[in-house]
Amino acid sequence: MPKARKNSTKPNGTATVGYEAELWRMADALRGSMDAAEYKHVVLGLIFLKYISDAFEEQHARLEAERAEGADPEDPDEYRAVNIFWVPPEARWVHLKAQAKQPTIGQLVDDAMRAIERDNPVLKGVLPKEYARPALDKQRLGQLIDLVSNIKVGDAESRSKDVLGRVYEYFLAQFASAEGKKGGEFYTPRCVVRLLVEMLEPYKGRVYDPCCGSSGMFVQSVEFIEAHATGNGNGGRARGDISIYGQELNYTTWRLAKMNLAIRGIEGQIAQGDTFHNDRFPDLKADFILANPPFNMSDWGGELLREDKRWKYGVPPAGNANFAWVQHMIHHLAPTGVAGFVLANGSMSSNQSGEGEIRKAIIEDDLVDCMVALPDKLFYSTQIPACLWFLARDKKNHRFRDRQGQVLFIDARKLGRMVDRTHRELTDEDIARIANTYHAWRGEKDAGEYQDVPGFCKSTTIEEIRQHGYVLTPGRYVGTEPQENDGEPFEEKMRRLVAQWREQQAEARRLDETVFRNLSHLGFMPEEP
Repeated sequence: MPKARKNSTKPNGTATVGYEAELWRMADALRGSMDAAEYKHVVLGLIFLKYISDAFEEQHARLEAERAEGADPEDPDEYRAVNIFWVPPEARWVHLKAQAKQPTIGQLVDDAMRAIERDNPVLKGVLPKEYARPALDKQRLGQLIDLVSNIKVGDAESRSKDVLGRVYEYFLAQFASAEGKKGGEFYTPRCVVRLLVEMLEPYKGRVYDPCCGSSGMFVQSVEFIEAHATGNGNGGRARGDISIYGQELNYTTWRLAKMNLAIRGIEGQIAQGDTFHNDRFPDLKADFILANPPFNMSDWGGELLREDKRWKYGVPPAGNANFAWVQHMIHHLAPTGVAGFVLANGSMSSNQSGEGEIRKAIIEDDLVDCMVALPDKLFYSTQIPACLWFLARDKKNHRFRDRQGQVLFIDARKLGRMVDRTHRELTDEDIARIANTYHAWRGEKDAGEYQDVPGFCKSTTIEEIRQHGYVLTPGRYVGTEPQENDGEPFEEKMRRLVAQWREQQAEARRLDETVFRNLSHLGFMPEEP
């Protein structure tokens, strides 16, 4: 096993500020009968508005104190110069809070959102503007504004602690849980994203997610760089060292993605549209690709793309987009690029509709670097077992050791802990164990020496994969955990177990007789057994 390296990223849980859970409880109490999918945008929109208002008000107070020196608190350029959104008077939180009890509060919030979009082009078309609709209870909206008023999320201290980022992510997770299957459209569990990021280590270059949801992959990539800022040669310049490209089909999810990046000051090109039929980055060659595409998507319009140039390894079936996603990502990999993505377990072994031939061609082209089998119950959106694929365009690119003709298999199905009755998460230790195993195997400096561990990991050749019919399921290769030898000779153990079994049989008969007598005494059984 490799020696564990220090994992300095943030704790896996998101409730580190201390009041996210309480804030969620209060906000959820105000939801009433509104569907979680709708209420999500009501709450997150207000939290975002409070964030930019806090940052604005702090800068406004600073400029007010410097009026004598020529500062103008009402000059938008004074805010843009320090990367703070300009908030026009009608959109300022103090104005909305003062009107929170008025029946017109919904229209006032909508007007505030439009004013902010008007004066900050980067937010154009992003903010929700549906607060005036009759279905939204204005009394509850006013109470929600009062609730959000009590937290500071955008001042300098809060920004340094990423208070809003954590509250935003906590709420995304809670809404994903509340929405169940639909929640998977916009949220990938933090532990899964962290595992992908820790394994790929996107320090520098172009990072791409073709189905980016609410931009969790990008947020974690930036957090990863900042957490490892010392010793990686980037000087902590996280935002300047990676370029972000993402595409999201769902318009409302695209808005969440834009807000999620904006609240952290992360710049990125996030396009809205169908990745397969309207690829917004057709010429992009990415250094890192991280993605969690929809599992087994059947209605992706594949019958219209039979001749597409992306299908180098075979035309994917029209009824399942799994290998369309895989080949789309391969198409966008730079010559030394790497990709890590989530897929349903069926992708590792399916032979339906030509999928087996596509997988075979990808394996024979030596693109598969590592396969990880995940535990169950990690995802809000599905109970389908999932796995991680890691692809490398060039296994001899001199960043790591020459791994041509080799694939690492990791079986992580027994890892993780249950956080509630239906959801599991990978712990920090689990993530470190998996990532460090991969890093040691590919020959990273300071990662330690790699060793196969029966039942957990195995370095395999393509020839061995051929013998298994090009199936990539880790359980086929890693074997089973060795059973601890207790030192008891087999003959003695069998005699002991047989004697124990006889004792248990005798005890079972005694208990049966006791139950029979008690039931007879109560008049429910005949007198004689």
